[in-house]
Amino acid sequence: MTRILPGVIAMAAVVVASNILVQFLILDGLLTWGAFTYPIAFLVTDLMNRIYGAAEARKVVLVGFVTGIICSLIGSQVMLEFGPAVPLRIGVASGFAFLTAQLLDIAVFDRLRRGVWWKAPLASTVVGSVIDTALFFTVAFSAQISFGADSDAATAWALDSMPFMTVGPDQPLWVTLAVADWMVKIAVALIALVPFRIITGKLNATTQ
Repeated sequence: MTRILPGVIAMAAVVVASNILVQFLILDGLLTWGAFTYPIAFLVTDLMNRIYGAAEARKVVLVGFVTGIICSLIGSQVMLEFGPAVPLRIGVASGFAFLTAQLLDIAVFDRLRRGVWWKAPLASTVVGSVIDTALFFTVAFSAQISFGADSDAATAWALDSMPFMTVGPDQPLWVTLAVADWMVKIAVALIALVPFRIITGKLNATTQ
């Protein structure tokens, strides 16, 4: 466990920071600052996978999952003007999406780890980001899923109709939020290839 401690600390820091920054809206509410920090979790997972292997990467993900649960439990007790900072639906969706997407990221990365250096981190992060976004926003906001009247009411604002991405045909607000969030994840995935290459390159040099 000691050797993956930097990854454990980094993952916990990303999860905590994202849970705090998600409270701050930007671009008229289309995004939050947390949208820019959360995708770094994929970078942490991929680095652990490349350096120590899939089994150790899963341990780091588990730490992130537990940290997320703790953050959600704390957030559920913080009351804001319109209810708890972390409603039940959002807490469940967050944990479910995180664990599923990160484990899938590890599986895809492991399958492609012997290819060109950038294929594994890019493909795994893209696939993981799609699943993460789809699961989170569907479970948290879709009218097709119900957690009971009280829980549904806490996230009912996301069902309001608005032009898709502010310019397209009317869609539930959460659909636009999901697409905007996914676009940020992909942008961060591309940028993250730079630190991934630098860090793994330096580690390879020190072991030769």
